[in-house]
Amino acid sequence: MSCPFCTRWQDEPPLRIAELEFCYALLNQDQFFAGYTLLVSKRHVTELFHLDPAERALVMEEVARVAAALHRVYRPAKMNYELLGNMVPHMHWHLVPRQTDDPLWPRPIWSEPHAERLLTEVDYRRQAAAIRDALGLPPHSPAAKG
Repeated sequence: MSCPFCTRWQDEPPLRIAELEFCYALLNQDQFFAGYTLLVSKRHVTELFHLDPAERALVMEEVARVAAALHRVYRPAKMNYELLGNMVPHMHWHLVPRQTDDPLWPRPIWSEPHAERLLTEVDYRRQAAAIRDALGLPPHSPAAKG
């Protein structure tokens, strides 16, 4: 069985934010929640406890670093963090900046269906560049090019 997250970085160049040491940061295709980002483990593991303690600590630093960058760009009322993996058993976080005027506030993003908000390729690349800038990475980082 193939894993869609094992190839997502290669498959979706416009969504690429940054290649970090342990994870890839990519915009979620559905931007109903502006800035919704996925942080995907480079290694195919399914659980945090599959990582040795040192790697786990470094991965959590990457989660916090990307969340802080999202906060700088989107100024949310609250950052949501989810590590599920029920549908795609590959360790990945959903980092979702939440605004008090979003239609589902304060409920979880999964609380009811919503129409997808798809952007143009140019808009995905602009958002990714803004987040990359907030991470302190070069605007045209080779790791983020498509």
